[in-house]
Amino acid sequence: VEFLLTLGTPRGDLRLSARAALKQFGGLSGVLSAPIEKLTEIRGIGPKNALYLKLVHQVAGRYLKDRVAGKVFFGSSRAVFDYLYHAMRDLTREIFKVLFLNRKNELILDQDVFLGTLSASAVYPREIITLALEHRAAAMVFVHNHPSGDPAPSPEDRRLTRDLVWAARLMMIQVLDHIVIGRNRYYSFADEGLIKTYSDAYDDGLSRL
Repeated sequence: VEFLLTLGTPRGDLRLSARAALKQFGGLSGVLSAPIEKLTEIRGIGPKNALYLKLVHQVAGRYLKDRVAGKVFFGSSRAVFDYLYHAMRDLTREIFKVLFLNRKNELILDQDVFLGTLSASAVYPREIITLALEHRAAAMVFVHNHPSGDPAPSPEDRRLTRDLVWAARLMMIQVLDHIVIGRNRYYSFADEGLIKTYSDAYDDGLSRL
């Protein structure tokens, strides 16, 4: 952090400012994602210093996306969390993202499909399946954030995930996970066994026809 601050004040001693920023925002990622107006409240950090920090934040986010695109990255829920947490941790509204993957679990595209309070009436499985077919995706990972910081899924999150799994199964597209991002932690429907539960329920329903 001290080095990044010196980009805006080349000859200044910013060790105390760097320590204060790390303490206030809880680490490097917190400093990089902090609003400019909050950064400049710390003694020794001016608008120019804060601007350099925000520039690094944006470049780092773009680098992570470029590095992942077209490569196998989905080995675990943690890999998805690490990929998106940088961009989603401080959002004040819920965003629902879909990661479209090919048969090798390589990222084709990550796309925001909804902004606002998540509900089954707001996110339409039909529209998401249409996008998956347009992108020729073989699998999908759903991700959304909880601005409250608590990643525990709501009953609405569970119903929506079930409906999405069932709609995807109908079109022979695999749902690998639905991850809810909170403050420094996440909830994975796959890790908790719910993706399999919903998929098994779909198979059970077919067997009864």
